[in-house]
Amino acid sequence: MSAISPPTNRLWWKQPLDRVEGTWIVIAFVWCMVMFFMMPYWHVYGKQNLANEAYRTTPEAFTAKTTAMIDKFKVREETALKIPVVHPPAGSDVYLIARLWQWYPMLELEEGKTYRLHLASMDWLHGFSLQPENINIEVHPNYEHVVTLTPTRAGTYGIICNEYCGINHATMASRLYVVKSK
Repeated sequence: MSAISPPTNRLWWKQPLDRVEGTWIVIAFVWCMVMFFMMPYWHVYGKQNLANEAYRTTPEAFTAKTTAMIDKFKVREETALKIPVVHPPAGSDVYLIARLWQWYPMLELEEGKTYRLHLASMDWLHGFSLQPENINIEVHPNYEHVVTLTPTRAGTYGIICNEYCGINHATMASRLYVVKSK
């Protein structure tokens, strides 16, 4: 037999299964079942995937909510771009805008307190990555994504865009400050 000529017995699936081949098929099937049942377990008990909410919005409506939050809770400005830093009370809704190539405003939250973080993109698809907590969310235009966030330790966290959004994608970084609760 050669690679050019067809096999003599065309009903290959009717041939008896070799023992080693059958063993590997059983091992692969068992592994698939383990992974199939572990995924819901990881989601529910391991907190592997964030359970978040998403609502349709417009850039204008989300910008209005963000501006109202900044006007009410602004504590200082940072960087040469004069980005406001807001310190909202625990349990409140906080808003963060993603746009080319900036996160706006900067947030200052309290350790151990829970907040509802609202994210929206004003232009393209962006990725919200909070490090070192390893929280990753795609932020889509015209959607308001809501995540419940409870910072567990004080310090400075990094926020980066982890979805390519253009030529200055690498500069789309910000900080989230977590201070000791009063």
